Amino acid sequence: MILNKHAGLLLGSVLAGCMLLMLIHPGGSLDAALRGLAVWWDVLFPSLFPFFVISEMLLGFGIVHLFGALLDPLMRPLFNIPGSGGFVAAMGYVSGYPVGAKLTAKLREQNMLSRVEGERLVAFTTSSDPIFLLGAVSVGFFHDASLGLVLALAHYGSGLIVGLLMAFHGRSGSGNPGGDAAPPAASASPGPAERPGYGRLRTALNAMAEARRNDGRTLGELLKSAVASSLQLIIVVGGLVVFFNVLMELLARAGIMSALFSVTGRLLSLAGFPHELSAALVSGLFEVTLGARSAGEAAGGIPLQFKAAAAAFILSWGGLSVHAQVASILNGTGLRYLPFMLARLVHALLAAGLLLLLWEPVTGSGFAAAWSTLPAAYGLAAPQGAWISLRLFALLLAVLLVLSGLVLALSRLRRLLVRR
Repeated sequence: MILNKHAGLLLGSVLAGCMLLMLIHPGGSLDAALRGLAVWWDVLFPSLFPFFVISEMLLGFGIVHLFGALLDPLMRPLFNIPGSGGFVAAMGYVSGYPVGAKLTAKLREQNMLSRVEGERLVAFTTSSDPIFLLGAVSVGFFHDASLGLVLALAHYGSGLIVGLLMAFHGRSGSGNPGGDAAPPAASASPGPAERPGYGRLRTALNAMAEARRNDGRTLGELLKSAVASSLQLIIVVGGLVVFFNVLMELLARAGIMSALFSVTGRLLSLAGFPHELSAALVSGLFEVTLGARSAGEAAGGIPLQFKAAAAAFILSWGGLSVHAQVASILNGTGLRYLPFMLARLVHALLAAGLLLLLWEPVTGSGFAAAWSTLPAAYGLAAPQGAWISLRLFALLLAVLLVLSGLVLALSRLRRLLVRR
């Protein structure tokens, strides 16, 4: 109780200080708010809103339940989550933050995930989308499309490692924390006359049909509900983007950002890294776009691999703006923010380390040069980027289905061999 009282007093003092700074610097606050609003309207709204609506529709039609049953043989042993998590992972990786958190919250609301499973899932499905990583960061900020390959390998590879590590989250003790029992996984044992995999497909189709019946809404009602809830969420996302842009402007005007730059620079020097990256890391602590841009525009004397490692760290951390978006989505679902924050920190450190480890093998190979033609060839920075994301989503989902089928086939083959 005393701790909560002091925390509330501290937060009130910070907000009062921000209000005072806004009164002192009204012009700067307005300009920062307009910049945040432009980012939301020009980038976030057109890129995120379609995915929000589509994900709501897919849940209503039971498509997520269908793929959940099909992907369960892969997701259970690897990540200790239901098969529906594979659908969330594919959608989250291609559409970026905070779509993975939104889908996780929806699955939790429908009791398709326990609390611990939801915390595992949201921890490794919150990532940058490929359009931003390849088009904006590699081409726009670093002016080097060949960096896209090593950045993608470091960012998404370390995200999968976080998923494997999070499989152990909540395993200690008896049962799940908070008394949440995981819902039973759909399973079916094919009869003797059924082809391998047919029983699983039948179970998946039955799960989709049952979910559709339980939902019960017509197409018009489903579309209306999806648009309304998606608009509400995208407005929350926009408000947080504007708020953090204004907050960073006020901190800069008050000299607090300069102090943070100085402290971070000393820490980087002690660790053997270029202190000039402090501005990028501190900016990325609050907002991912500003941090990644600052990393790309850092002083030319810094080795490129360190600038790229800073960008990988920032992309994987996500910025407090993204953290606030995820926390607002998770509010009311019972999912805790602390495991998510710790997973973001581990993801950031792993991404930076993995990039430095892969730098020579990847950039010294011919793949990097071939990769550099991808953004221009496929228009990753163009307005059709959303359609590119949908294709990537279909491709990633197909790969997951193939891997799940292989795991299921190998499991059955092993059981047959054991019986003999």
